[in-house]
Amino acid sequence: MHSSRYDVPWEYLRTASMNTLQTFELSRLNHAANIRKELFVMVDQWLEESACAMLARWLLDHRQYLHPEPSSAPNLAAETPSVSHNVFARLSPPTSASSAYFCDPPDNLP
Repeated sequence: MHSSRYDVPWEYLRTASMNTLQTFELSRLNHAANIRKELFVMVDQWLEESACAMLARWLLDHRQYLHPEPSSAPNLAAETPSVSHNVFARLSPPTSASSAYFCDPPDNLP
């Protein structure tokens, strides 16, 4: 990204034809639009990087709450279900009306 100052060619523009002025105007608007796109990309990157840095700072500041000492940590092994534990076991089976809504009855299958 370059930061050069654009000097307006006053004498050229003062003596330019209408078509030349219109072309100049469109080229400047195009350049401004391209700079705007670059600016939005940079702002998005800045926000993303700042958010990541703030998250890291928050984790650093709250580390003692996220990773307590082993002696004070509760015993989660007894409370943690195994991988094969059925998390849907507490749910009641669907009623016949709702199951008919989602699938065909077995006797209508080809």
